[in-house]
Amino acid sequence: MVGSVLPGRPGNLTPDQEAKLQELWTATLRVFGVLAPNKPEDADGLQSTSGTATSEPKATKKKQSMFRRQDDSKTAADQDDKYGQSKAFQQVLATQNPENLRKAFWSMVKHDHPDGLLLRFLRARKWDVHNALVMLIATMNWRMQEVHVDDDIMKKGEAQAMQDTSNSNATIKKEGHDFLAQLKLGKSFLHGTDKEGRPMCFVRVRLHRQGEQSETSLERYTVYTIETARLLLASHVDTAAIVFDMTGFSMANMDYAPVKFMIKCFEANYPESLGVVLVHKSPWIFHSIWNIIKGWLDPVVAKKVHFTKNIEELEQFIEKSHIIKELGGDDPWEYSYVEPKADENQTMSDETTTDQLLEERAKVVKEYESTTQAWISDAQNSKTLQQKRNDLAERLRAGYWQLDPYVRARSLYDRTGMIRGSEGGVIQYYGKPETPSGPKPLIASPQHGLVAAEPRADDVD
Repeated sequence: MVGSVLPGRPGNLTPDQEAKLQELWTATLRVFGVLAPNKPEDADGLQSTSGTATSEPKATKKKQSMFRRQDDSKTAADQDDKYGQSKAFQQVLATQNPENLRKAFWSMVKHDHPDGLLLRFLRARKWDVHNALVMLIATMNWRMQEVHVDDDIMKKGEAQAMQDTSNSNATIKKEGHDFLAQLKLGKSFLHGTDKEGRPMCFVRVRLHRQGEQSETSLERYTVYTIETARLLLASHVDTAAIVFDMTGFSMANMDYAPVKFMIKCFEANYPESLGVVLVHKSPWIFHSIWNIIKGWLDPVVAKKVHFTKNIEELEQFIEKSHIIKELGGDDPWEYSYVEPKADENQTMSDETTTDQLLEERAKVVKEYESTTQAWISDAQNSKTLQQKRNDLAERLRAGYWQLDPYVRARSLYDRTGMIRGSEGGVIQYYGKPETPSGPKPLIASPQHGLVAAEPRADDVD
């Protein structure tokens, strides 16, 4: 059964929402230097944006002045900018090359629909185009300059961490060891889907002890897990479920710093990615801790947190056949870490093929951008142009999975056959994918629309 499209997603937008999306595309393409920037008096700081500009689509007066506030009053988002993204936005515009921001954006798109990515930011900022743009550009800078998501964490992956464990530099050696230790422990892992078809991330809180791993390795591991989980999402299953297994929790497991970092990641840099958070079997001592954590959460995120005390309550969110045996369910799957193979990233050294695939992708991106400009300016042919944009988005999706083994180091989930990039990004959660003659999976690929996904209250803001 093909899942239904949730509101505010590609293919299910109201006229007003589509207009907001067009405004955000226009603003984004200006920042990227694809369109000419606004005049200095209208640009609200964008006058410093440079780059080669193409002809700009016709726009209404409202769209042309979208960076200018109608008055000097601040919006609620401006007043509650707890991650300092407005300041980061202005700094990025003043210091970063527009083309670098453009590359960071298209690198983040990966197999996602480009509209889907922008819509995440619009929904997160209640359809305020300016605030969505601020959040988007701040996120691009975070990925590119602060944590180096694609050119370091995902490119080097687990294999580099294993190499680092033998490095003569004590700091590098420790970071590699600490990163791998969390994978070997199975502190968190990706497996299966909940009742809504959302991929699940299990976090075994009892396996974390403050000070056992460095803060850098904890943050690297967190981003690595979130970014890997993104590969499991699709246009109609675009959020994930997190299950915090609190079995055996004690105060020795409590560590506020990584909790704060995780919250910041989801609220500031991976908006609209959480569908539901299940806190399972939390002891009474956690209640006071939760009151502190809840105060850090955006109210929208806090509403997605549910507490479950037993298997019956967990079954309200996950079919018993999909609950792992460790938690009292019927799924016999057990976590086991498979170490990197010596030659598993060999394709990444093939620079010729990598450059060829990147060049092909760049051509599709350029066509998508030009078609988007036409879609914004030509209202009479908007449906035809939107279909062309969807076709190009599909080419980008398929092309990403061809490019993937050349730019992303293999993960545990590639080695065990859950992520099947060579098959166009099929995600196989169940069955025995490593055995050709093994049983067919109970659930195939969300990317191919085979997971039922009815409208979900947790996913609709």
